[in-house]
This record gives sequence, structure tokens and C-alpha cells, in this order.
Amino acid sequence: MNTSGHAAADVRDDTVGLHLTPFRGLRYVPERVGSLAAVTSPPYDVVVRPDGLLHLESADPHNIVRLILPQAITAGTRHRKAAVTLDRWLADGVLAPDPEPALYVYEQHGDGILQRGIIGALELTTPAEGVVLPHEDVMPHVVEDRAALMRTTAANLEPLLLTYVGDGDGAGRVVERTVERPPLLATTTEDGFHHRLWAVTDPAEQAAVTAELGRHQALIADGHHRWATYLRLREEHPSPGPWNYGLVLLIDTARYPLRVRAIHRLLNRLPLADALTALDGSFRVRRIERPLSAALDALAEATAEGNAFLLAGDGGFHLVDRPDPALLDRTIRTDRPDAWRTLDATVLHSTLLEHVWQIPDAPEDISYIHDTEAAVAQAERRGGTAVLMHPVREDVVRDLARQGVTMPRKSTSFGPKPATGLVLRSLALD
Repeated sequence: MNTSGHAAADVRDDTVGLHLTPFRGLRYVPERVGSLAAVTSPPYDVVVRPDGLLHLESADPHNIVRLILPQAITAGTRHRKAAVTLDRWLADGVLAPDPEPALYVYEQHGDGILQRGIIGALELTTPAEGVVLPHEDVMPHVVEDRAALMRTTAANLEPLLLTYVGDGDGAGRVVERTVERPPLLATTTEDGFHHRLWAVTDPAEQAAVTAELGRHQALIADGHHRWATYLRLREEHPSPGPWNYGLVLLIDTARYPLRVRAIHRLLNRLPLADALTALDGSFRVRRIERPLSAALDALAEATAEGNAFLLAGDGGFHLVDRPDPALLDRTIRTDRPDAWRTLDATVLHSTLLEHVWQIPDAPEDISYIHDTEAAVAQAERRGGTAVLMHPVREDVVRDLARQGVTMPRKSTSFGPKPATGLVLRSLALD
């Protein structure tokens, strides 16, 4: 990522910036679980396939997925089950709080990426305050579900992923010094990523982190629904206290750039043949007789010229590009910046889903899937249509967020995402 010019833009002109505070982390007691790797999970919204959920549940009886995605017939029963499970694990010594409040340095290493950041309890602010910048809309039913889970468990079970562009002082120096020490924990997960965690308890080091972050704003890279959940729960607890803060991982992308990947759509009730027929005359459609990797390469080439999508569901791939400009003019709102109007996600939702295919953005009609192969496989199995997307550049995301413009929901997937289960935050301890 080209960060020239971004650092200055990230520095706050006033005194209101990020306020990250230490907390007493809840962590697994290694002697009580099979392995730390066996109790971790990807974030809740990445565990989309039932077989993936079952795999995690069977990896260890104490896998964190039993808290973030509890299984029961009704929503209320699920959330109560998570709360009971959390209380039992605490009583049994499976989870235990650290002895003193800390900020946590977290490192991930794998797949050619080294990422380091700081986990802490961040004071909540509204988008109007310009400290934490969302860039995507959220789905109300997801926020409601996450709010009920947090409300019932009184815990932040997994950190949001936020990015900022640091200035080289304070936090960055603390991170680099800390990783020279022995970690609290180290584990390697199934995806080959190595994870290490350290506690920063020295008041001077905590103050250095706080001082630098107080000059910056942050972009929500992953966790818009959980951030919206934090804000909703803060409204329910107006008195100052633990509900005024939320668990986050802050990454300085000037030092450690993230990868930005696309999130694909699965149109559960739209057969691919019907989707292609409806495109006649409004988009160019070409069948790609190549494997998935080559088809994605063709998608990348097409998106360099304009809006493009890759459709799948019949065992092959169909490249959809060159939309009719008159159709775009009729279907895309004009009160947004050009950078928003020309987003693939904007064209997909405003032109294709709403106008051409007339599909409501409801859970039973559209599933959002991070894994490309899983999206294709599910489309073929269900007789639906997978819409494969090309990633948006991070500078586009950040610039729109600074303008207060949100992208269509699930437009981006920043990563690598933090492993869930390495450190939790109990609001009862704060």
C-alpha cells in the first residue's frame, strides 16, 4: 500500500483520537485444553459452512466456536447456552483472567505475511466524531444477534480488526521492543499461521501507546457488525463503565499492510441460467473455459477496464463486464462520489441485484461467503448463482470512509484476521 500522504491525513487536528485502555484478558489455561490451536477459530462470520463448524466443535470440547456460534433451536437458547458455557469454563479453570490489566501485542506470521498490532479496550465513538471510520453498511438482523450474544455473556469474545497509519512513535516502538521478549503464548493454527501474544503491563509503555494512538483515527477493516453492536449496547448502558469500550486489534498499516480480498455473493434462489438470460443486452457475457484460478485472473484483467463479475454455478465460469452506461445512469444514485458510484459492489447491488435480477438483500436470498471455492461449490450444490468479486484497493476504502461514505455491506475482506480465542474481554472484570 502506498501510504505517502496518508499519515498526515490520519493525524487528528484536535485532541480527540483513539483511546485504547488496558484490560484483564481472559485466556485459555494451556493445561486444561488439548492445544491452543485446537480451541481457536476464525471470526464468527468466516465460519459459514456447517462442516467447518462441526470440525471446530470436534477439534476440542472447549473450542471458542461454542461461545461465538452456539448451536440451539432458538436464538435465545443459543445465547443463554453461550453464557452458561462461558461461566462453566471460568468455574472449571478452562479460562482464567490475567492477574493485571494489560495491552496485548499480537503477531501473525504466515503465507508471506508478518502482521503485528495491539489489542486493547477501545473507547467507543460514533461515526460523527470521526475517530473510528466505518466503510460498510450493516445488516440489522446480524447486529441484533451479536448484541443479544454480548448482552447475555457480558463479554467481548473476539476483537475487531482496525487499521491506522502510524507516525513511528510510541506504539510502534513498544510493539518492536515487546516482540523481543518471550511471549505469553505461541501456537500454529491449521491454516499454517503462527500466532504469538505478549502482555504489555509497564505503565510507561502503556502511556506511550496511548499517547500515539490519541493522535490518530482508525478504519474498521473487519467487524462492522460488532462495532455497531458495541454502540448499541453502549446506548443501553449510558453510565460510564465497561460498556463504553470494545475489544479491538489495531494494526499500523504503515508498518504492516493488510491484504484486501473480496467477499463473494451466493444467490440462493437464482439459477445461473436465469441470471445469464436476464443480462442479455445490458452486460457483455463470456464463458471462461478455464479453471478457477485462471478465471479469476480474467476477472482481474476485466476489472482494470471497468466493472466486472464472475458468475458460477453450472460447472463453468461466466465473465460479466462492460455494463450499458445508460443502465448504470438509471440505476445508481447520483448523490455519491464517483469512487462510490463506480465500485463493483455498488453496480452489483444497485444495478444487478435490485434492478436486473430483482433480488432482495435478505439472508434467505443472498449469502456472503469469503472463500471462493466454497462459494462456487455451494452454488453448484444448491442450483444457485455465485457472484465472484474482485477486491477493492485499501486507499479507495479509506478515502471513502474519510468522506463519511459507506460502501455496500460486505464489500471487502481485510486480512489476515485475528484468530478468535487467544484473548477475550469480560465486562465483569473491568
